[in-house]
Amino acid sequence: MTATPGELLAQRPALRPGTLLSPALLHGPATVHLIKEPEGGAAFEVGAKEYFLISRLDGSRSLAEIGEEYADTFGRRLAAAHWRRLLQLLGARRLLAGAPPRPAPATPPGTPFSGTLLRGTLRLVADADATTARLHRLLRPALRAAVLLPLAGLMVAMEVLLATHLPELAADTWWLCRRPVALIAVFTLLWLSTALHELAHGVSARHYGGTVSEIGLRWRLPMAVMYCTVDNYRYLRTRWHQLAVAGAGAFANLLFLLPFLAWWAALPEGDPTRRVLSGLLLLGSLQALVNLLPLPPLDGYTMLGHTLRVSGLAPESGRFLRLCLSDRPAAAAYPRRARVVYLSYGVGSALLVLSLVAALATGLSFLLVH
Repeated sequence: MTATPGELLAQRPALRPGTLLSPALLHGPATVHLIKEPEGGAAFEVGAKEYFLISRLDGSRSLAEIGEEYADTFGRRLAAAHWRRLLQLLGARRLLAGAPPRPAPATPPGTPFSGTLLRGTLRLVADADATTARLHRLLRPALRAAVLLPLAGLMVAMEVLLATHLPELAADTWWLCRRPVALIAVFTLLWLSTALHELAHGVSARHYGGTVSEIGLRWRLPMAVMYCTVDNYRYLRTRWHQLAVAGAGAFANLLFLLPFLAWWAALPEGDPTRRVLSGLLLLGSLQALVNLLPLPPLDGYTMLGHTLRVSGLAPESGRFLRLCLSDRPAAAAYPRRARVVYLSYGVGSALLVLSLVAALATGLSFLLVH
């Protein structure tokens, strides 16, 4: 039996515990919010008005009370039919309290391996979230500002020192490239640094309330790297927490280099071990710092998206620039903030790529000459 409008507005529905709602995100010309069901369900976008209603479904306020708040904010009242459509949507997605959880997908047969020998993935742990939880408990005493800030200061000092020795580091790295055994040792250490990079994302996510769904090995021969899939980072409470999770990998890369810097500094110039360490320090620093560039799929791009509260920054910037060339009225219809963000990123990222290409060409010319 369908409830009358009065009965409907007297209801006090609540979202299921564990439902996640993101802060406002710019996506194209619109401002949207992401909503994700518990137990790892898929996320979907809603507009600002729908978010206003959904975020207030806490079981303490009736639909009539929420409707009054909506009318005060947006200047119009909602009909009972609108409420019915909204509750039907949330019910279909199992987002209302009392709804049964979505059935767990059947475990696929076979091994955690997927793909081919040339390209594929291998899940390394059965429960990635539990694994990172154990790591987090072990490392938690060190995840305090009193520890991390001095370490960050040491990393900055390390990069300044290495910058002052850049000619030596470049020459030693070129020397290293002609010694295969030493070069393999350096790349093995850099691979280990990459693994620590991924685990750092997972531990940081656990520290700030996120979850980790998978830890594994991904390869496209001859390259193979570890990966750590972090979930729910878009729903963390503050922008700072999101940035910390995204930047944790580069932090781990630079932290990994600090003991090698001390070893390098203790050796005289020209010492073969120092020259090998020079290559490790230069390549390791490039590995960390390049990853902070705001280009997809690097962590710096993710950090910039969190900072600006933008979803799909690169593709939406490309879309906006194409509109500027082909449909100026449509581009002009974008809100001012969207126009500024997309134009700035589109032009800035193009200039950055050109600068990187020029720097790479200059570096190769230097190495060939010397």
